[in-house]
Amino acid sequence: MNVRLRKFLGLFLIAFYLLAYVVVVAMIGDALPDNRLVELVYYVAAGFGWVLPLMPMIKWMEHGRLR
Repeated sequence: MNVRLRKFLGLFLIAFYLLAYVVVVAMIGDALPDNRLVELVYYVAAGFGWVLPLMPMIKWMEHGRLR
């Protein structure tokens, strides 16, 4: 598979993942206790948490392999 096709497919996979991630994070956020500190910690962690699962996808898009 060439680089252009991998990037094109990766674009849609990343967009779908981020949409699903935002929906899940918001649903969990609604169920949190009404405590500003808990909400702050949760949303900071969720804000950084989307990056780690996407790193293999980004590497695949660039290099064609997951390592």
